[in-house]
Amino acid sequence: MKGTGAGVIDDSHRELMERHLDLVIEANRHINLTRITSREEAQLLHIEDSLVGLPELMEAPDGRYADIGTGAGFPGMPLAIVSGRRTTLIDTRAKKMKVLDQIIKQLGLENQVAIHAGRIEEMPERVKTRFAVVTARALSQLSVLMEMASPLLMTGGQLICYKARVSDEELQHARELQETLGMRIERIRSTYLSDGETFRTILVCQKVGKPRIKLPRQNGFAQKRPL
Repeated sequence: MKGTGAGVIDDSHRELMERHLDLVIEANRHINLTRITSREEAQLLHIEDSLVGLPELMEAPDGRYADIGTGAGFPGMPLAIVSGRRTTLIDTRAKKMKVLDQIIKQLGLENQVAIHAGRIEEMPERVKTRFAVVTARALSQLSVLMEMASPLLMTGGQLICYKARVSDEELQHARELQETLGMRIERIRSTYLSDGETFRTILVCQKVGKPRIKLPRQNGFAQKRPL
């Protein structure tokens, strides 16, 4: 999508992102959507943090976008709002996803943003169209995320991982498994949020071909029995 003009944050985007945050904070009084209750902290750790990966999203191939382990819709909703991509938000927690679905409708985004309340491993069978981009924020080890994302991505598609600091051991293990998973770590970028203290690492992994093993494995195996 590079050069299309998409990805420039304007007032309408800011308004939608702020409304989304307001609705999440309101709903959080009744159901635990997020541990963050301060609006100031939420603007930093939800909205600003979500947008850290926007440059990578805008450089990714055109096509559908999915956010796995989306929770209250971060980073998925801000990225969907700014990029304009058709988006699927995925999480196993059905009650949270029901609330998020209501929020999407209140924002008038139901024709752009869909939800999937269920296991990530179920998605390849339910959705035949593969995604151009998948994001995951603070969800699991890099190799686990690569395994989860590989069967969701089209060849050439990209996984964008949001993490704090990545150890050399975690990175090396992911590199050792990347060919097995049909993935390749393409680039890594680190930055701080505007508070000057919160450190973020963005990793981009590309789907380069068919995995050497059958994916997805059984439900939960990626995390409970990591490769």
